[in-house]
Amino acid sequence: MGYSEKQFRFDGGDGASIAGFRWADESVTPRAVLQIAHGMGEHARRYPDPLIPIMADGFVLYADDHRGHGYTAPSKAALGDFGENGAELVVEDIARLTDLARAENPGLPLVLLGHSLGSFFSQAYAFDHAGKIDGLVLSGTAAFGDRTGPAKKLDEMNADGPKPRTPYDWLSRDDAEVDKYIADPLCGFSRQPSAADSFGRVSARLRDPAEIAKIPKDLPLYIFVGDKDPINRDLELLHPLVNRYREAGLTRMEVKIYKGGRHEMLNEINRDEVVSDLLAWLRKTVG
Repeated sequence: MGYSEKQFRFDGGDGASIAGFRWADESVTPRAVLQIAHGMGEHARRYPDPLIPIMADGFVLYADDHRGHGYTAPSKAALGDFGENGAELVVEDIARLTDLARAENPGLPLVLLGHSLGSFFSQAYAFDHAGKIDGLVLSGTAAFGDRTGPAKKLDEMNADGPKPRTPYDWLSRDDAEVDKYIADPLCGFSRQPSAADSFGRVSARLRDPAEIAKIPKDLPLYIFVGDKDPINRDLELLHPLVNRYREAGLTRMEVKIYKGGRHEMLNEINRDEVVSDLLAWLRKTVG
């Protein structure tokens, strides 16, 4: 079971050249689009392999490499550099890719899946662009605007406890997946400070009830996380996010918590279960 890949470039709102990707199982008739917003210190091409069963069901995948990431970053030194107004611009880049995917797949439903930092951007996307999507999925997410203390680098995220095998054990219980991440030259870097003000502005929006109220009450929303994910501090930072959406009146929210799961549930030891659950929700959502 395989898939085709198409690489392309598109213009961001400020004219920046953004790397985009399309993946599909060409042996099946397309039924919907699943757009992906990847996390910090990684890139879009980590996603098609875990999502092969989703493509086999007729979902066409689209994703971009965010600013300062993957093939969008102009050099290795630029990895992690979002630039001035970077957080706001990434949200608009995601919206532009939605428009492109819609134009290439007229009439098909489209769901946005944001993982980790991509879920941070996707939460903000829902304030301004929810009308472009038929559903929203948040993976490895949290109430990002509620985090306190200095930001940790990605190799500092392991929770207290037994000495970890690597600095990235917090990503997954699957040693092979952790090792693949470490070996990937486009993974493992943290955000450069140039976009700190921009991220602060977006973080403030994420906890503003007036912004959250902009999300359509009937937008299908699926949240899935591991309960041993340091990003959500063992669920401490998940509950405020869920409560905000409930208080805003969202009527079609589902939350799935995987016991023992770490940050990258799509690369966890129970990934087959996780992808099966995601596919069941997608089928129910897009018909």
